Amino acid sequence: MSSRDLILGRLRSALGEPRPVLAEVPRGYRPAGAVRTDVDLLVERLTDYRATVHRCPDADVARIVDEVLGGWQVVVPPGLPRNWLPDSVTAVPDDDLPAGRIATVDAVVTAAAVAVAETGTIVLDAAPDQGRRIITLLPDVHVCVVRADQVVATVPDALARLDPHRPLTWISGPSATSDIELDRVEGVHGPRNLHVIIVD
Repeated sequence: MSSRDLILGRLRSALGEPRPVLAEVPRGYRPAGAVRTDVDLLVERLTDYRATVHRCPDADVARIVDEVLGGWQVVVPPGLPRNWLPDSVTAVPDDDLPAGRIATVDAVVTAAAVAVAETGTIVLDAAPDQGRRIITLLPDVHVCVVRADQVVATVPDALARLDPHRPLTWISGPSATSDIELDRVEGVHGPRNLHVIIVD
């Protein structure tokens, strides 16, 4: 008899008769497509999370970026549409910039993969117009452009659109945490300021 058999035998005798199998738990989760998408709800949730929300047509994205970031250095992912950037910002393309260089840049501008209205969450999946995760964590300001057709109602709707094999970053407002006394501290593990431009 091996040591393994001895230990398992002792466990079986200590536990006695096998316990009955528990009944199957019903899994009636809400499926994707069960709720109507509401962009106004996304705006409400993002505002609750202390994000600044701007709504505009595609032609006005550069104007909003100019209002928020004019005169600043801005790191941009390689696939970001250039018409989103005004001449007033200095674009720093992310061609595998080192972390130290990214940390010296004032802000980052990205697109998004999907946004969840019910939770006020924006998801990035490292596509070319969103870039590496690090560029959205080190600058103090993140401007994220979300098209209205990327807004879904619920998390199941978002999961149905996302590739689970891609690196996903879920953002619900500016980076914030609280200590044991519930004092809110922003910017601990990401940007303190989040601006979301919703392109209608």
